[in-house]
Amino acid sequence: QVQLVESGGGLVQAGGSLRLSCAASGRAFRSTAMGWFRQGPGREREFVAAITWSGGSTTYTNSVKGRFTISRDNAKNTLYLQMNSLKPEDTAVYYCAVSPAIVAGGNSYEYDYWGRGTQVTVSS
Repeated sequence: QVQLVESGGGLVQAGGSLRLSCAASGRAFRSTAMGWFRQGPGREREFVAAITWSGGSTTYTNSVKGRFTISRDNAKNTLYLQMNSLKPEDTAVYYCAVSPAIVAGGNSYEYDYWGRGTQVTVSS
């Protein structure tokens, strides 16, 4: 049974920073790609960032490039999302997801397990 538990969300002012974590269990963590997605109020879930099994390659959606950094610690079975220069439009529930493959991109169908999400609210 794969379990993903996100943490680190909260309320922050525009321009501030947050670091999200996703603790993974139940799968050989170091053998899988992982990603972050988000769903804002009244919006569909969208891709944020992805990282390969080794952490050697990352992918970001254009709106977060240069502000967000995805990383992973395979020894701790933990995925991270460092979010800097936050904007009100970043307000959303953020979900981590795990892929059965070593490389995955921005499509939801590439991921087979999802966490329950953590709320990020950015005030203006």
